[in-house]
Amino acid sequence: MQRTLHASGSPWEPLVGYSRAVRVGPFIAVSGTTATDATGHIVGEGDPYAQTAQALRNLRSALEALGVGLEHVVRTRMFVTDISRWEEYGRAHGECFATVRPATSMVEVRKLIHPAMLVEIEADAIVPSP
Repeated sequence: MQRTLHASGSPWEPLVGYSRAVRVGPFIAVSGTTATDATGHIVGEGDPYAQTAQALRNLRSALEALGVGLEHVVRTRMFVTDISRWEEYGRAHGECFATVRPATSMVEVRKLIHPAMLVEIEADAIVPSP
């Protein structure tokens, strides 16, 4: 099967050796995605809702670069630095996936790659056959 890689331009991608998203056949895996804007700055510092919404916009962009949309997502994983604020993370996720309703997990982690980052989201998508 053909393997298609998508890079977002993040400085961590070449350093760590990964792609923002990879498509093999109908399967797409999106790497952990954070709340950075096009210039690499963190959006919504200190705000779990704003960071989750930005991370999901970035995730959507990665999917679109591979020719699919949020409706193809079957699984997300949210890594958060403060689980006590789960409703703020969850509200942004729920607004984004209200009709898609993928399987998901929210797991608290000690910290992410940058101290200002509060959430990192992974996604898996499956593209139906035409």
